[in-house]
Amino acid sequence: MKQIIQKVFKRPKAYKENYNYPFCAGCGHGVVLRLIAEVLEELGVYENTIATASVGCSINLDKFYNLDIVGADHGRAPCVATGVKRAKPDKIVFTYQGDGDAATIGFNELIHTALRGENITTICVNNTNFGMTGGQASATTILGQVTATTKYGRNPKVSGYPARISEMIANCEGAIYVARVAIFSPQSIIKAKAAIKKAFEYQIKGLGFSFVEVIAACPTGWKLKPVEALKYIKDEVTKVHKLGVFKDLAESMA
Repeated sequence: MKQIIQKVFKRPKAYKENYNYPFCAGCGHGVVLRLIAEVLEELGVYENTIATASVGCSINLDKFYNLDIVGADHGRAPCVATGVKRAKPDKIVFTYQGDGDAATIGFNELIHTALRGENITTICVNNTNFGMTGGQASATTILGQVTATTKYGRNPKVSGYPARISEMIANCEGAIYVARVAIFSPQSIIKAKAAIKKAFEYQIKGLGFSFVEVIAACPTGWKLKPVEALKYIKDEVTKVHKLGVFKDLAESMA
């Protein structure tokens, strides 16, 4: 009997041929970066794309992405990306940031980029802690969550309440598309890719600032096994950081 083999999995063109995976086991960054690579290839823009990486796990982008990449100080990726886009408006420009970077240290940069309606895309991977520097609490850490700086769980009387960054960005008039997705199951990954693709499509059309927040696992920072971390996203994190599209001006105007 003749055996038919069909190839269903291939390396995205935005990936280097020989790259070393730099993230911890079970980390969500690998999935998100794969989705971005697939989207850029499907849209036919990966050769015309410039990524902006800040301090944090995003600093590893150059290890495996076959893209032009600009580095930024901690939290400053949106303003660096703004300069890149204004200097080269024909390029597709995106920032790749964690919640410690985008929502904590650099939230001022992020919200003013949204207010100005810069025609760039920000992908924020929210794992509710500073994953790279030791698992400290970030602005998005949920109440009761144990981190390196909230040993007994986040207490609102001491550390305040979690920042719901998508809802806050959606209130900025310059933001055209704002969504929060998660990656804990095949179905959720498919939805995450669709949101990322729409964000880049809107940039290609020149519509304004797009923001996609991706809830992802940090087993090392959360002190959980990878499978437990996925369950924690579904059962705990998304109860606070609720999934959904918070703004889609292009669709509402269609």
